[in-house]
Amino acid sequence: MKTLKDVISLKFKTSESEGVIFHGEGQQGDYITLELKKAKLVLNLNLGSNQLGSIYGHTSVMTGSLLDDHHWHSIIIERHGRNINLTLDRHMQHFRTNGEFDYLDLDYEITFGGMPFSGKPSSNSRKNFKGCMESINYNGNNITDLARRKKLEPSNVGNLSFSCVEPHTVPVFFNATSYLEVPGRPSQDLFSVSFLFRTWNPNGLLVFSNFAADLGNVEIDISEGKVSVHINVTQVKKNRIDIAS
Repeated sequence: MKTLKDVISLKFKTSESEGVIFHGEGQQGDYITLELKKAKLVLNLNLGSNQLGSIYGHTSVMTGSLLDDHHWHSIIIERHGRNINLTLDRHMQHFRTNGEFDYLDLDYEITFGGMPFSGKPSSNSRKNFKGCMESINYNGNNITDLARRKKLEPSNVGNLSFSCVEPHTVPVFFNATSYLEVPGRPSQDLFSVSFLFRTWNPNGLLVFSNFAADLGNVEIDISEGKVSVHINVTQVKKNRIDIAS
């Protein structure tokens, strides 16, 4: 395919921070890749470079953050020559690609949800997308409907299911005055706690527990954007341990 205009749109949700959403490349060095990196959306695009190196077409644009929140996000990419509109959740970013070429020349298949192994170093280091997509539309073609009706030729469909499985994890929201108190486990030598959290606040108490029989306490908090662990033990000489990360 050699196109002057492209319109690509889809919706996705995921709890993974890395993954290729779609990819296409051509024999002349053109490519387009949309992927998640560190929970941000990255669009890499090249409409062509020359072998002399005087025309360098690689363009990379990053937008959004915290997109691994397992909520639906919408993407629209509109390209006319070197002019691109990238819209994420109604926030549009306009940019112009590097280089001097206007056509996107793709010789191979477009892949959604991953990148085929091409032998290039860039292909095997990228993770496949893990999550849900819907309303995939590529230049007027409803890809999700065509895939569901098995009308895509050629196509190589991996382990897909046409439903979106909800995760079993249930988030808990805390405001400035709320807390969750759970019963302790007496006669246990081991104290173990694990959790995921997300906050904009640089300071706050995450976990606090007293040990039985006045043996001390453990406290986990955020202090100036760093997680700190404080362990107070009453019956030893070095009675306080502080760890920050």
